[in-house]
Order: sequence, then C-alpha cells, then structure tokens
Amino acid sequence: MSAGPEEKSSHDAKCPQQILVAEDDVALAQFLRKALERQRYAVDVVHDGQSVLRALEGAPCDLLTLDLNLPDLDGMSVLKQLRPAKPRLPILVLTGRTTLEDRIQALDSGADDCLTKPFSFVEFCARLRALLRRNTGPAGGVLQVADLILNREEMRVERTGQRIDLTAKEFAVLEYLMLNARRPVTRAMIMENVWKSAYDPRTNLVDVYVKYVRDKIDQDPAAKLIRTVRNVGYVLADN
Repeated sequence: MSAGPEEKSSHDAKCPQQILVAEDDVALAQFLRKALERQRYAVDVVHDGQSVLRALEGAPCDLLTLDLNLPDLDGMSVLKQLRPAKPRLPILVLTGRTTLEDRIQALDSGADDCLTKPFSFVEFCARLRALLRRNTGPAGGVLQVADLILNREEMRVERTGQRIDLTAKEFAVLEYLMLNARRPVTRAMIMENVWKSAYDPRTNLVDVYVKYVRDKIDQDPAAKLIRTVRNVGYVLADN
C-alpha cells in the first residue's frame, strides 16, 4: 500500500470527525490510525468483530472502515447486525478477498463501498471523504457546480437554466461526479459506486457513459466542466 502525499484536511481541529478502524492486521491498523490522525480525524482502532459492536454502542462515529476477515465475528456478520441499528453510518469495507461475488455480498449486506487490498492511501482517503460527504448531504438534495444544477429529489438537471434530459444511469454518473466536485475520481470508483460492480479494465463502459454525460452538459467548448485526468480518471470542476 502506497501512502502517497499528505492532503490538507478541511475538518475543524476542535471537532474532528470520528473514524473507527476495524482491522485484524495490527500493522495496517496502526498505519491507518497514524495517517488518518495526520489528516486531523479522530481515530479508534479495534481488531475483532465483537469489539466493533461494543465500540459503536452509544459512542459517536462518523465512519467505519471494516475488514471482512475479523476474528470472533467476521465482517459480513458485523454488517448484518450493524446495518439495521445504524442505517446512516457510512461503512467502507477493506478486504483482501478479490472475487466479485465477495464484494457484491458486502454491498448487499450493508456496506457503502468496498476497497480491495492492497490499496493506495490516496484512493482510500478519496473514498472516505466521498462517504462522509454523502452522509451529510447538501440541503434540499440540490448539487450545484458553476451553472450546472442537479436536483436529487426531482431527478432534474439544468444548465444555464435549460433542462437537460439524462437517462437514469447518466444521472447517477453525473451525481457521483458532482458529489466529488473538484476531486479526481477513478474509473473503478465510478464503476463501483454507480454500477455496484468491480471495474474491469477491459471494458470502456465508464468512458462511454461519461462521454454521454459530457456531450449533454458540456455543449459549450468554452465552459466545459468534465475533464479527463490522465492516468487517473475524471474530474468535474469549474476552474
């Protein structure tokens, strides 16, 4: 796992967001604790499934990172017990299991996102921030970047006051890009969050749908919002 450059955190140092790291690999758990604390998160670490449930009983938590191979009570069992009690808690699964079926089972059991080990710490942080933003959500369910407006409740998109018709999947792609506005997202992140499926580099499905969306919202070449980030993926930004 590559640590990558440290990123600036926008969290208020007086009230840091609370992350619970559930990981049976002690070295990895300590790495995540120290790295996240440098990002100004408050971090607690547990190493087995029963301790996850105990740690979340009445204690504040903004996000849980969950290893599937925990002792005492495995990650899948934790998900199934935890999700009904805490439906809004963002859960990022970290797993060494590489099959698509395992990731689908984790998502179906209540995980919000899955990241396969080994992983880049930069991508880990990007996914973590996306889940934290999704949980707080913008007031009224309206996202806006420059003159582009997306109404999540009405499934409506406008630019310069003009309605833009998108298919359901195009809408989901644009919504994900806008939720991560000004931050590059990878093709794998788009695939996993929009299609709930692992990214296959042999397919161009993500690129095709981003092109569909781009063709509809970026008709003015002088005011393009969606840009390709070489060797990474895409970013939606107004500058």
